[in-house]
Formats: sequence, structure tokens, C-alpha cells
Amino acid sequence: MWARRFAGNLLQSRLPAVNLSLLARPSSLSTPSALVKTQQHQQIRNYQNLQPRRRKHKKAQKGRVPVRTGGSTKGNYMAFGEYGLRVKSGLRLPAKTITACYATIRRKLKPIKGLKVWLRVFPDIPVTTKGTEVRMGKGKGAFDYWACRVPKDKIIFELQGPGLNAELAKDALRQAGFKIGVPTEFVIKNDETKQPKKADLPPTTVPFHHAK
Repeated sequence: MWARRFAGNLLQSRLPAVNLSLLARPSSLSTPSALVKTQQHQQIRNYQNLQPRRRKHKKAQKGRVPVRTGGSTKGNYMAFGEYGLRVKSGLRLPAKTITACYATIRRKLKPIKGLKVWLRVFPDIPVTTKGTEVRMGKGKGAFDYWACRVPKDKIIFELQGPGLNAELAKDALRQAGFKIGVPTEFVIKNDETKQPKKADLPPTTVPFHHAK
């Protein structure tokens, strides 16, 4: 009896420890849905797929292009690169237009190695459309494309790279500006002559005190 018990203890000590809970149920990573989710998280968005990953509501109201008041200059100055493209009028910019501008910049500056392009706007507003000669009512139209509202004097693209001078950057951004449809402006970092002036703030009100 003691020999059989000793042999059993010796055999258990040589076997590796196994978690029985893993054997009772299949692994979550082996299911097809888990593999698909893992592949989706590994995907990286590029300029040809400019759209938000998720959104709470699939449709949105039309809205209006914001008008900066009170001296706000948010997004009007260079923040990353050396050269930039600024719009001189507010507009709603579709995702396909941003893609076309980016492709133009990359094509014009293809010989430059190590070129960096920053996109300062992102299309996150769903735009819906209806067919022609459709009567009023019957709900909102179907989704058509993604767009973003760009206010006046907003920087859209910024460029930087070794060997990139002002002439090459200006030519590339000029070609990209033709596709936007509104007047644009070439901006150089730390160039005060190209920076928009702050709006004059209204005077502060002083409470009136009655004379005694």
C-alpha cells in the first residue's frame, strides 16, 4: 500500500501543473469572432479611410460653419510643421476633398525623403442626402459622405521635412488649394506678417455709481 502511494506522489510531482478551468471551457481567442476583433484593432487608418471609428448617432443635423468671435484664434497658427495651408473662408470640407489634397501633396513632394504631413482637420460629421424630385417628409435622407466644418483662417495642412524649402512647399500647397474651392493662403512658421490679427474685444462694462 505504501509503495503504491509513494509511486503516485512521485508521478504527480513530475507532471507539470495544469489549470483545469482552462480545459473545461474553450479559449476565447480560438473563436472566430475574437480573431476578427483582434484583426480589426490591428488595422491602421490611412488618408484613404478618413472617418471616425465609432459614433453615437449615425446621423446629425446640418449645422453651420462656426464663426470665431471674441478674438478667438484657435487653430489659426502653426503648431507642428514649418509650412502650412490656411483657408480664407469658412466651408464644409468633405473627406474625399481632404484625400485628394493629401494625394496631391504627396505626389508633388515624392522625391523628398522623411516628409511629414499633419492634417489639422478631421471629417467626423455624417452628411445625408435625398434623391431628386422627392417630396417633403418621410424622414431624414440616407448617409452619403463624411465632412467637417472648417472656420475662416483655419490651418488645414502642415508640412515639414529635410530638404523641403519654401518654394517646393508653396507649389505643393498651391496645387492642393485648387481642390478646396475657397481662397487659401500659404503660411510659414514664425512669420508674423501672415498671422491673422485678433479681433478687437468689446470694452468691459463698468458699473455706474450714483453720485451722492
